[in-house]
Amino acid sequence: MSASIPSVSKLSSRIVRILGCNPGPMTLQGTNTYLIGTGKKRILLDTGEKNVPLYMNNLQKFLKEESLMLDRIIVTHWHHDHIGGVEDILETIQPNLSIWKYPRKDSEDDYFSKPVNLNFLEDGQEIKTEGATLRIVHTPGHSTDHIVLTLKEENSLFSGDCILGEGTAVFEDLYEYMKSLDLILSIKPDVIYPGHGPIVENPSPKIKFYIDHRNKREQGIIGVLKNEPNRLFTEMDIVKLIYTETPEHLYPAAAVNVGHHLSKLLKEGKVGLEGSKWKATGIVCPPNRL
Repeated sequence: MSASIPSVSKLSSRIVRILGCNPGPMTLQGTNTYLIGTGKKRILLDTGEKNVPLYMNNLQKFLKEESLMLDRIIVTHWHHDHIGGVEDILETIQPNLSIWKYPRKDSEDDYFSKPVNLNFLEDGQEIKTEGATLRIVHTPGHSTDHIVLTLKEENSLFSGDCILGEGTAVFEDLYEYMKSLDLILSIKPDVIYPGHGPIVENPSPKIKFYIDHRNKREQGIIGVLKNEPNRLFTEMDIVKLIYTETPEHLYPAAAVNVGHHLSKLLKEGKVGLEGSKWKATGIVCPPNRL
């Protein structure tokens, strides 16, 4: 268990972390949101969940005490624990802010109940505020619109949900996620500020662990199927055999990850599918959902 993350933490001369106050099995101690810059107007990265008064109070109090305003809001991806607080901030702290995110392949209209000033980011785009130069890096896999941001002045990286401060991340597309991990490794940041959990110092070993972990999971899944070649497996059957050190309340999330591994392996011709169950051999055409 990592040390408790304070509600407000000054992490460097240009980074303040405001904890989203939304703890849970998937959010750890809560969503990390970040104020970035050194001037009177700061960029806010991610906004936590909707209707969390404690987070709004902490953010508003810090801004008031430091005589700060928000420059804009950037969100790492569309998930509710990162974008949910946008409307609360516009209503209670500062209206008329511009909201920035990477475009998503499906609807962009289901985030907000009211019109907002929504703008779309581009891969490689630079955004500057006093004391900070951020570069947008598209890193799909956890979601199609996921981005990480590099901070030029510190050679640091805000990883969103690509890399967490503890544990491993879930993903929508394993193939894309693995490419994104390789990309982050090639950036060689000195420190990672994650969307959940504590700061990652000396991040290269952590990134390599994520890559190795997914490769080992894949080998474990193949091993289970090959060990009983005549048996048909559900995702949960496999979870119970290979996630032996994982708490049972996380099994559903693990089953989703196993499903993504199996989808990747099916596309590569390494496993077969009969109906909704999986086997080691006998490749069957994938259903439309794959």
